Amino acid sequence: MRRVFTLAALGAVLAGIAGCGSDAGSGPPTLNLYTFTAGSGGAFEAAVKSCNQRADGRYKIVIQDLPPNADDQREQLARRLAAKDASIDIAALDVIFTGEFAEAKWIVPFPEAQAEAVRQGTIPSTLETGTYQDRLYAAPYTSNTQLLWYRKDRVDSPPKTWQEMFDQARELGGENAVVEIQGAQAEGYVVWFNALVESAGGQVLKGPTTVDLADGPTRAALEVMRTAAQPPFADASQPTQDEDLGRIAFETGGPSFMVNYPFIYPSAKENAPDVFKNIGAARFPSVSDSEPSAPPLGGLNLAVGAFTQNKEEAFEAALCIREPKNQLLATELGGLPPTQESLYSDPVVKKAYPGFDELMLESIKAAGPRPATPAYSDLSLGIQETLHPASSVRPGDAPSLRKTLQDALDGKGLL
Repeated sequence: MRRVFTLAALGAVLAGIAGCGSDAGSGPPTLNLYTFTAGSGGAFEAAVKSCNQRADGRYKIVIQDLPPNADDQREQLARRLAAKDASIDIAALDVIFTGEFAEAKWIVPFPEAQAEAVRQGTIPSTLETGTYQDRLYAAPYTSNTQLLWYRKDRVDSPPKTWQEMFDQARELGGENAVVEIQGAQAEGYVVWFNALVESAGGQVLKGPTTVDLADGPTRAALEVMRTAAQPPFADASQPTQDEDLGRIAFETGGPSFMVNYPFIYPSAKENAPDVFKNIGAARFPSVSDSEPSAPPLGGLNLAVGAFTQNKEEAFEAALCIREPKNQLLATELGGLPPTQESLYSDPVVKKAYPGFDELMLESIKAAGPRPATPAYSDLSLGIQETLHPASSVRPGDAPSLRKTLQDALDGKGLL
């Protein structure tokens, strides 16, 4: 049965929230920043402290912590904003939320002068994640991308395509042939599918609510998924494997290849030194020799709530939080890549990504963002339920996949 998020039903329950703005009483306003802080290593707290000092009493930013899971973050923010909650001044949004929140008018676009300030020096792919219908609704604060991690002691030259990787893995054989991917029925699976389609020269959508999925690129992407789910490349845990479980499996020393985010590097250094000394990093593999890869793209963007009574101060505070020095703090303390291109020459970034800092920048610049659509949740759910597990995928199913996803976006599908 198709899951529907009925916002209207929440209005009565949350009506009381809407009256509780962040500007109660006289004096300088308090700006609530809703974000998940645990993964930043204290970077958000440090940025807020710095920005409050700079505000010199004109406003005070206070962090309101969100749940760790992106789906739970979305649900909490959506419920409150659907009830016109004025206490949400600034929200740190996952890159996939922009289209939905902008279309629902839960967030407001940056004024053009401030939007132009955000665009200056910001990596274009990250800007795309905060843009909807040619307007900037969310300012990129941190980014992220996946690399191909491989065993240098087993592989002379890292593979450039998925097929080359499968060939190398097959030669290694046994547990060394395992390729760790995000195979669980979750958003990470959608990230993988989108990156494969983009790397094959296609795109999932050609408009906010129109499926593209051209036949050739889609078939090529599905072929990679199906192959990755077969022995010897897949182990028994693949259908439940997320980013962290993949990291743990790679640290056992068995698998020779893994696509994952850079958090695995310091983890291996601490937990698996014998594996760490043999880790190599390369660009996310392409699907064919004729198309460059389009790696996955993650990150957090800062948006201003539509119902705040302090929009001017909220925009100013958002720009302060994403300033270069604060982006570098997020890199230093949380390992989160910056969104300003010039920062990749900074010693902080080079220390965080030793030997692969330039690769990180190259990957983020070439990344293929997930579709900006107000129906992203339906699209994601449709991909997960239609294509999971990867062992069930058939390349010839590309036409039916297009129809299923279009039906989902049109509200016709029973997913």
